[in-house]
Amino acid sequence: MLFLNMNILEKIIDRKKEEVAIAKATTSTHSLEQSLYFNQSIVSLKGDLLAKQFGIIAEHKRKSPSKGIINNSLSVEFVTKGYADGGASCLSILTDADFFGGSKSDLDNTRIANPKIPILRKDFIIDEYQIIEAKSWGASVILLIAANLEKNQLFDLAKFAKSIGLEVLLEVHDSVELEENINPYLDLIGVNNRNLKTFEVNIDTSLQLASLIPNEFIKVAESGLNIAEEIIILQKAGFRGFLIGESFMKTSNPGEACRKLINEVENKL
Repeated sequence: MLFLNMNILEKIIDRKKEEVAIAKATTSTHSLEQSLYFNQSIVSLKGDLLAKQFGIIAEHKRKSPSKGIINNSLSVEFVTKGYADGGASCLSILTDADFFGGSKSDLDNTRIANPKIPILRKDFIIDEYQIIEAKSWGASVILLIAANLEKNQLFDLAKFAKSIGLEVLLEVHDSVELEENINPYLDLIGVNNRNLKTFEVNIDTSLQLASLIPNEFIKVAESGLNIAEEIIILQKAGFRGFLIGESFMKTSNPGEACRKLINEVENKL
């Protein structure tokens, strides 16, 4: 176990509460709402995935608690421009600093470099303030993780996100999280094949939950995806979105790795 007295997720959430308190004391919601992006319509991830057989949500990821440094030598602009040019449907940007090496500026710089593609703010969202931040920084989609939110809290955060024009991706790890948290304010439901308490990965998790996700939601498979054959199996099971970061980021040119995978899947479908 990485931490002696608490699992990784608990450690992250404790730190996140501190970060949110500091952010609120530093930057007012009124100031965030004056952003160039706050009152603009988003670039829809849901719309993009509905128009395709499949779409890659390509992630910029410098490090993780389980793997340590993955790739911190490439600029976020280089990585995300490569993803967009390579055919990705969405850019996933980690904004958690302590555990994943991300930042607000990563999302800012990604939006400037890629104005016409959906961006997912990938973070551990626990407060409406973070949702306002996401919209003001140019995100189109937020992630809500069932594992670190109470049912009522998740419902309220999803409703709030929709009220300011963002799309919502719910992340679940098992059937209990799925059944307890389905609500009308979600757009996409993602199955994370990585257990956030142990960080072990099993892609069968997505296959086991596929039939339990109502068809009105876009199905997204997350984590542990490396080869075209895995994506094709999951696509046939009903998944349209595939969140991939680590396997791309381990290369010297993540955008080219993304392009090659997309081409391989298209040629085999």
